Amino acid sequence: MTPAAPVWRLLADALPMRADHPALVDPDRTATYAALAAEADAHAAWLAEHGIRPGDRVIVQLRKGIAEVAAMFGAWKLGAVVVNVNHQWTPSQLAYVAADCRAAAAVIGPRVPAPPGVAHVLVSGRDALPSGGAAEARPDPQALAMIIYTSGSTGQPKGVMLSHANIRLGAIAVSEYLGLGPDDRLLSVLPYSFDAGLNQLTTMLLQGGTVVHQPLPMAMEILRRARDQRVTGIAGVPPLWTQITRALIDAPMALPDLRRITNTGGKIPPDVLDQMPRAFPGVDIFLMYGLTESFRSTYLHPSKFAAKPGSIGQAIPHAQVFVICADGRLAGPGDQGELVHAGGLVSLGYWERPDLTAAKIRPCPALAPILGNAPVVWSGDLVRMDAEGDLWFVGRMDEMIKTSGFRLSPTEVEDAAALSGLVAEAVAWGEEDADLGQCVHLAVSLMPGASEAALLSHCRRAMPHYMMPRHLYPWPGTMPRTASGKLDRPAVIAACRAAPPTKEPG
Repeated sequence: MTPAAPVWRLLADALPMRADHPALVDPDRTATYAALAAEADAHAAWLAEHGIRPGDRVIVQLRKGIAEVAAMFGAWKLGAVVVNVNHQWTPSQLAYVAADCRAAAAVIGPRVPAPPGVAHVLVSGRDALPSGGAAEARPDPQALAMIIYTSGSTGQPKGVMLSHANIRLGAIAVSEYLGLGPDDRLLSVLPYSFDAGLNQLTTMLLQGGTVVHQPLPMAMEILRRARDQRVTGIAGVPPLWTQITRALIDAPMALPDLRRITNTGGKIPPDVLDQMPRAFPGVDIFLMYGLTESFRSTYLHPSKFAAKPGSIGQAIPHAQVFVICADGRLAGPGDQGELVHAGGLVSLGYWERPDLTAAKIRPCPALAPILGNAPVVWSGDLVRMDAEGDLWFVGRMDEMIKTSGFRLSPTEVEDAAALSGLVAEAVAWGEEDADLGQCVHLAVSLMPGASEAALLSHCRRAMPHYMMPRHLYPWPGTMPRTASGKLDRPAVIAACRAAPPTKEPG
C-alpha cells in the first residue's frame, strides 16, 4: 500500500476483489463497492458536463450517507478538490466557505439554499444524474485533494489543505495500528468534514471493509445499531463516549462483534475512563490524538490503557512527533513542552493564508540535526512526556490559567470536578483578577440529583486553593457542541460571561 496515488483509487482499486461486498450501509439502503463506484461515476459525469476540471473546488453539503460519499468520490475522480461542509452549518456559514474557496460547483440537499456565487449546483435526490461515466484524472499525489474548514475559537473558519498523499497515508497508518481488515465494519458517527470521521471512511475503502452510517449521535441509538449491524469498531469524541459509557453502565448491552473503540478530539473525563473497561468488557480501547493540520498524530496502545488511562501515547506509524520545551530544546522524559509534528501527514497549510501557514508550519531549530530545514506543525498543545516516552495532554497553551503564581490547565480543573461523580460536563477558564492575575471560573452540567452545594464541598476537599473556582456557573442540560461533536468551549464561556454566576465559592 502506497500513498503515491490519488484518493479516487481507494475506491477504484477495491473493485476487482470487493465489487459485491457492502461498502456503505445507510439506515434505508446498502451500497456495494460496485454500486458506490457507479454512483460516484454518475456524479463525476455531472460535474464534467458542467465544466469541472482538476483543481476546481466542489462543495458537498449533505447528510451523512451514501450520496455524500458518492459526491465526494465523483469530484475526486475528476481531480477536483472536495470541500465537505457539515450539514449542520448555516446558510451564512456555507456562503462564507463557498466565497472563500471560490467553489465552482456544489452538491447540496433539497432543503439547503444554493450558496451565492456558485455557478453549478446539484440538488441531491431532485436533480437527475447522467447515465454515463467520466474519464479518470490522475492528479499528482502531492496535489490538493480536500479543504477542511475548522471553526476555531475566534474569527471566520479557515481551510486546512490536505493532499491526496496526506489522506491516503493517514488511511495506511491508522489501518496499521488499529489492525483493520476487510472483515471490519466501522460505525460512522463523526462527520466527514472532520478529519477523524473522514479517516474512518478511507481506512475501510483501503481495506475493502464496510462503513455503517449512523446519522444521529444518540447513545442508545448508536449502541443498538452497532449491535444489529455487527459493528467491529466505533470512533467517537469525549462527549459522545461520556454518554455511551454511562448508558452502558446503567443498562448493559452485549456487543459481541465489537473489537475496538477509539477516542479523539480531546480528553475523556477521568471518571468515565475508569468506567470504560466495565462498559466495554474485552474491547480494545484506543486513546488517540490528532490535529487537522497534521491529520493524525498519536495513539496509546490498548495494552497500556489500565496503567495509563488518559495518555495519548506515542506517534502513529508514518508520523513523527516531538516535544519542544519553552527554552527551545528538545524535550526528554519528565519534560513538558509544545507538541510538534513532522513527516508525510503534515498538511499543505491554510487555504490562501500564507502568513498563517508560515506561522503554524515552520522549521524547528532544535530538530535541525534530525529533520534539517523541513517544516513542522506547531500544535499549540502543551504535553508532558513520561519515563517511557508516552505523552500526556496538559492543555492548550493559549488557554492556560495563570493564577496565584501557578500555571494551571483548564483540564486539571475539569478533571478534578469530574472525579466528584456529580458532573456530566465541565468547562473551566481564567478571568483577569487584580490580586491573583487570573481566577478560575467553572461551568458545569450537573448529573441528575446532584447539587451545587455538594459539588462545591467536593471542590473544597479535593482541590488546592489556587485551583478552587472563584465563580461557578450551573449549565442547564447539555452543553453546546461543535459540528464534529466536541464541546463548544468558546460558546459556553461566552454565554457564561454574558450571565452572572449563581454561586461564588470564594
